[in-house]
Amino acid sequence: MLEIETSIPFPAWANALPEVEDLVRSAAQAALDAALTARVPAHGPRLEGELSLILTDDAEVAGLNQTWRDKAGPTNVLSFPGLEPDEIADAEPGRPLLLGDVVVAFETTAREAVEQGKPLADHLRHLVVHGVLHLFGYDHLTEDEAGIMEPLETAVLSSLGVPDPYAEGDAQ
Repeated sequence: MLEIETSIPFPAWANALPEVEDLVRSAAQAALDAALTARVPAHGPRLEGELSLILTDDAEVAGLNQTWRDKAGPTNVLSFPGLEPDEIADAEPGRPLLLGDVVVAFETTAREAVEQGKPLADHLRHLVVHGVLHLFGYDHLTEDEAGIMEPLETAVLSSLGVPDPYAEGDAQ
């Protein structure tokens, strides 16, 4: 069984979205299901592990961004894989895996949602799905990578009732 641990140290998340924990858990579970089906179909529901979701503020994310990516300032979402994608695929069934952490910044996420004319809940779901897919090795640095990752994101989000975030040219 996959455990989804949530930590919400920045209260503005719950103030803006009282159902925030359910929103991020359902988005993470949908992304996990899609990534497992695509990347490690042999494990399926037998995969055991843990994923952490941390909803914090821009200051915290800016510190992480500087420390781990050598980039100044906050970003909307950061992913910290616990394993390489081949380690997940090759893991023994039943062996618990620490899949990693997904960290989302409130102020940046809220600002982007307003700028893009999207509900905060939809943008948050998108960022969680995006972050979880990064844990499984998906990326968007090249056109070919984006051509794989973005349709998967769109499909997962559609299953959650979230419109295609790339339909109007939005990018991560």
